[in-house]
Amino acid sequence: MASPTAPSELGLKERFYRDFQVQVTELQEKIDKLNTISAGSERTGAIDDCLAGINRLSHEVKDASAYIPAYDQRSYSQTIKALSEKLQNTRNSFNPPKKFAFKSRRNAPVAPAPSSEEPSRAMKPTNSSTSTDNASTVSAVPVKAQEEEIVSDGIQDGPGVRRPSFSSATKTIITNHAHLHVKLPASAAHATSSGTVSNLRNCVVDLSAPTTSAPFSALYLKHIQNSVIICGQTAGAVLITDVENSVLVLSCRQFRMHGSKKVDVYLHSASRPIIEDCERVRFAPMPQALATAAMSEVANHWNQIDDFKWLKVEASPNFSLLEEAQRVEDGVWREKVVAGEDREDVLKVFGIQ
Repeated sequence: MASPTAPSELGLKERFYRDFQVQVTELQEKIDKLNTISAGSERTGAIDDCLAGINRLSHEVKDASAYIPAYDQRSYSQTIKALSEKLQNTRNSFNPPKKFAFKSRRNAPVAPAPSSEEPSRAMKPTNSSTSTDNASTVSAVPVKAQEEEIVSDGIQDGPGVRRPSFSSATKTIITNHAHLHVKLPASAAHATSSGTVSNLRNCVVDLSAPTTSAPFSALYLKHIQNSVIICGQTAGAVLITDVENSVLVLSCRQFRMHGSKKVDVYLHSASRPIIEDCERVRFAPMPQALATAAMSEVANHWNQIDDFKWLKVEASPNFSLLEEAQRVEDGVWREKVVAGEDREDVLKVFGIQ
C-alpha cells in the first residue's frame, strides 16, 4: 500500500478531481451569493475572492498537467471558463454596460494645424505639477495596496484583550493589526457566515467560542506573521496564504495552505490536507483541550498530507509530523493559551517573539 506522502499517480488524479469539484462548488456558491451583498467594499472584496479562486484553480490545473490526461485538462479548463463567464455575467448585472448611441453635437471650430517648425503642444507631455503628482501617486501605490491600507475592522489596538461582538455584522473580519490579543465571545455567533483574518503581526486571536454553536462556512487566513490563531470550527474550507512563523489551530472539512513557511498546525480535518509552495510546516492533531464532541464523530486526516508541488516518490521535505514530545501539553493549552489573558505569555508558549 502506498504511503500517504508518496501517492500513486492514479491516487493523485482521483484526489485532484475530488478537490477540484469541491472548489468549483464553493466558487459557484460564492458567485451566487454576490447578489445578496450590498454594493461597496464588501462586494468588491467578495468579487476579488472569486477571481482569486478561479485564478488559483487555473494554476492548479497547469501544475497538475504532469499526471492529468489531456482530455481531463480540457474538461477542467472548460469548467474554469464557465466559472469565469458566470462571474462576469453576475458583475455585469450590477453595472450593465451602457448602450452605445450617437449624440448630435454642434460642429466645433477646427484648430489650425501646427506648422512643421512648431512642434504640436498636444503631442508634448504636460508640465503641470498637479498631473505629475497624480501620476506618480497612482503608479507608486497599487490599487489593491491602497484598499488594504484603509480597511478597518473597528477593533482598537492596545494592551489587554479585545472581545468584539461584531453586533451588526454577519461576517468576522480581523485585519491590519500588530501586538493585538483578540478573543471572540460566544455572542458573536451571528457573525460566522464566513471569516477573514489577515495582515497580522505578533497577534493572538481566538475565534473558537462562537464557532462551537455556529461554525464558519469558510475561513480565510492570509498575510500573518509571528502569531497564534485559534480558528475554532469551520464547516467548509479553510484557505491559508502567506503565513509565517506562526501557530494555527483549526477544525475544518477541507484544509489548503499556500505560500507559507515555518508554521505549526494543530488540525482536525475531514479530508486530506493540501499544501502548495510551503516550507517547514509541521502538523499535529487537535489538542484535547480544544476538541469538541462533534469532532469525535468525524475521522481526522491530520497526518495524511498531500503536497501538490511535490510529485516525486520520496516523501515531501516541505512538511513533517510534530512528535508528541514537541507538542504543547493539554494543561498548557487550557491554562496558558485558552485561559491566558497576556498576549506575550501566549506567544512565549510557542517560542514566538
